[in-house]
Amino acid sequence: MATHKLLLLPGDGIGPEVMAEVKRLIAWMNQNGLGSFETEEGLVGGAAYDAEGVAVSDATMARALAADAVIFGAVGGPKWANVPYEARPEAGLLRLRKDLGLYANLRPAICYPALADASSLKREVVDGLDIVIVRELTGGVYFGEPKTIVDLGNGQKRAIDTQVYDTYEIERIGRVAFELARKRRNKVASFEKRNVMKSGVLWNEVITALHAREFPDVVLEHVLADAGGMQLVRWPKQFDVIVTDNLFGDVMSDIAAMLTGSLGMLPSASLGDLDATTGTRKALYEPVHGSAPDIAGQGVANPIAMLGSFAMALRYSFGRLKEAELIETAIANTLDKGLRTADIKSEGTTVVGTRQMGEAVIAEVARLAGK
Repeated sequence: MATHKLLLLPGDGIGPEVMAEVKRLIAWMNQNGLGSFETEEGLVGGAAYDAEGVAVSDATMARALAADAVIFGAVGGPKWANVPYEARPEAGLLRLRKDLGLYANLRPAICYPALADASSLKREVVDGLDIVIVRELTGGVYFGEPKTIVDLGNGQKRAIDTQVYDTYEIERIGRVAFELARKRRNKVASFEKRNVMKSGVLWNEVITALHAREFPDVVLEHVLADAGGMQLVRWPKQFDVIVTDNLFGDVMSDIAAMLTGSLGMLPSASLGDLDATTGTRKALYEPVHGSAPDIAGQGVANPIAMLGSFAMALRYSFGRLKEAELIETAIANTLDKGLRTADIKSEGTTVVGTRQMGEAVIAEVARLAGK
């Protein structure tokens, strides 16, 4: 069995708490013959700023580049609200994405039947929901230049952010979406704002041409992003794979998160290009929920998104589909038994803390694996 090197970056807030459950799961898998993983830990975000004066150090970046996959917790919090902009905790995550070339962000939104009533929408709208948002991650307005604030005098300032996309950036994220759709329900919805944004016009043109040239068997729909946000809330099950740019992807994936009942339920994968020589790709896996500083240190955070992110690592980085499905099935079964963290509690369920939920999922993995 091949040994895989993982770099664990717990980060800030609830990051270390939910990462602890992944560490327990990895240890259990190593002990029971379901994997062979070597792990090391590093600092990122506010924790890195406090210790090293930067949001991620060059040394940590070197370790990330050498790892087979990076498992990431969360960054940020009010403690670092006034640090220099270039050293803000989020800059650590942005550098990881940029330097690792992680241009494709996969964010599945699955509503487990046991949690359909935890959503703010009616059960029939979300029960059985299974969509994936494919977000372009290294271009667009988050990285475009110029990005600045200019003093105009007379007490006036001008803020400038630049939305920039080249053809190749749109093609490669579109290709990821179409290839993923072929393994699912064969439908892609492309979200942009071609009616008011030139980047949207190009996005539409490139996706249309790519579809005609390489993926004519996949059903393609073009959706204006604002209308798409409305449709995500009105009837989300009409979608299968949604592909969109960095900014709209950020917004749409958080909307999709709440369809499932809680941000604490959603994992994500950020992937780079496949290396033709090694057959591997750089990758980072993280929960969508963020650092949640209001509950940090209380032992009540939901670890399911973090555990699900590790399952995505098994699937996309290591081809361990059986083990990934074991974890995902264990999560579903644990929820079916009525165990809940506070963010997804409902009448008649048992509320547990972070560690208890992690232990319950691992116990269910063990039962399913016959260990």
